[in-house]
Amino acid sequence: MGINVGKDYGAWKKVGGSFNDLPGRGGLVTERKEKYNFSFSDAELVQINIPDIYIVYGDIMFKQHQMYFRPTYDVPDMIKLRFTLSGSGTIFNKVNKQQYLFNSNQQNIIYMPELDGTGEYDTNQHYRFFEVHFAKEKFLQLAENSTNALQILADYADTGRYAQIAEHNLPVSWAMQNCIRDILHCDYPEGLKRMFIESKCIELLVLQAEAFEQSITQKQPAALHSAYDRDCLYYARDYLIEHIHQPPSVAELAKLCGINEFKLKQGFKGLFDNSIFGYLSDYRLNHGKELLLEGRPIKSVAFMLGYSSVQHFSNAFRKKFAVTPGKLKS
Repeated sequence: MGINVGKDYGAWKKVGGSFNDLPGRGGLVTERKEKYNFSFSDAELVQINIPDIYIVYGDIMFKQHQMYFRPTYDVPDMIKLRFTLSGSGTIFNKVNKQQYLFNSNQQNIIYMPELDGTGEYDTNQHYRFFEVHFAKEKFLQLAENSTNALQILADYADTGRYAQIAEHNLPVSWAMQNCIRDILHCDYPEGLKRMFIESKCIELLVLQAEAFEQSITQKQPAALHSAYDRDCLYYARDYLIEHIHQPPSVAELAKLCGINEFKLKQGFKGLFDNSIFGYLSDYRLNHGKELLLEGRPIKSVAFMLGYSSVQHFSNAFRKKFAVTPGKLKS
């Protein structure tokens, strides 16, 4: 897909992936890491190709709110595992008259054979996403005799009908985040690298399929019966993440998201399988681990995440990961 932004369109099409070489050929792993500066965005992309699988990680700062996506016809038929890691956006596809929402820390599986429409993005924060694109035949093989939800999606894809595994996105779990991190930081030699990356992509598919299957079979708590309540809880989650360095109290958060404290606490536990501050603590520490692995100093990570002292951060980190921040960096 490309973004129609006048003279920069051709360059962005290259950024979004020309797909001419996809999926990977000859059993090799090819990887590109590039940065781009356009009039409408600054972007950093990591693209990985292996046979039947295309992976892209993007970190984009949009400079304009609305984009136009026009059709491209050189793209292989693929099913997309979509993970929005931060930021938010929406795409309206005129072809099937469907709106797709991408909010922070949410995931879904999408089959969209053609895109012609508009996208809207938050220009005040980085938009980070991770996608795994399976060639259609590869996905159909994997989905065969799997979960009911995956097989339904495969049936739609097989007949060329637009579909996503569920109407509503689900949270990106810690296990999914760890898989994504493993793929992006894989340093195995060529032969093993292909095997490792393919296994991790399939693991991501399994984790997503399991999450959506559980969401169908598990009875939701009373606090989640209305769409309004669910929207309030997602807003509460996103607000917590955006204010990780100085989070509000439960009472303040309930007021901010327009729901009473009981529904907030019970609904949050039911939707995200964690208490409000348990979720915040896990998010902080997992984000802190990522920053440390990127080479950030321990002191700056501790204060960036809102810890009152390096010692407090170190104690919490050791309790969760059974290793101190210093040993993780060494």
